Amino acid sequence: MIHLIIGTILVSLLHALIPSHWIPLLGISKTYQWSKKETLTMSFYLACAHVFSTLIIGIMLGAIGIGLNEWFHDITLWLSPTLIIVFGIYFLWRHHTHHHFHVDDEITQPPVRKKQLFLSLMMFMILSPCIEITGFFFGASKYGWLSLLLISIIYTFCSILFMMLWVNFLWHGFQKIDSHKWEHNSGIITGWTIILAGILSFFIH
Repeated sequence: MIHLIIGTILVSLLHALIPSHWIPLLGISKTYQWSKKETLTMSFYLACAHVFSTLIIGIMLGAIGIGLNEWFHDITLWLSPTLIIVFGIYFLWRHHTHHHFHVDDEITQPPVRKKQLFLSLMMFMILSPCIEITGFFFGASKYGWLSLLLISIIYTFCSILFMMLWVNFLWHGFQKIDSHKWEHNSGIITGWTIILAGILSFFIH
């Protein structure tokens, strides 16, 4: 179980570094001259929206895993780590084939009301859950509901914390970041972290 906890923390950290989680917010906050407090408050709400949609998918997968474990315990011993590895491979593949994120110039140009910006960013975060973390929910399911709850709590706390810390850190140095290079490196590390956690799951029960 400890390998799933460590994997969840690492993936939550690395996922928070992906530019699509902070470029829109920082770009808009600079354009509209939001205060640091306003930007961090917005970051908190966006992180909560992102976590919410991820938890729905993760808990559903976990519930399926618990149901399978009750009927096919021996199968889930290898199915759970296999699924985690598949998620890691898929993430690496998607990382190398998708287009890099760019901020739409139209949304960062005034005048657009703050409420419209907030709703647009909230919708974006809700519709882009952290799919790569959901394999850990399925992996935790073989340990029962308490383990699934623990992974949910760790993911929620770490994701919100890391996203807000990163926005706070970049507040003064936003223009100095090479977002494409950062996205490339964080994506590769995230994918291999997931695969490693899956491999360890074969040997640690």
